[in-house]
Amino acid sequence: MAQEFSKGDHVTWKSHGGEAEGTVEEKITKDTEAAGRTVRASPDDPQYEVKSEKSGGTAVHKPGALEKD
Repeated sequence: MAQEFSKGDHVTWKSHGGEAEGTVEEKITKDTEAAGRTVRASPDDPQYEVKSEKSGGTAVHKPGALEKD
């Protein structure tokens, strides 16, 4: 089972320029619009909206792409 994250968790993920870090803003468990795109998610297959410390922008990632600090 994929790792669970909570709002406020500090996480890292692979980005175009190497590794990025930021904070979990929201656990997404249903299809929605987030970070400028349509996100396909469900309670069994959640995704997480994260806010980058470097850019201040948000992105959505599957749990397998995130690592908790």
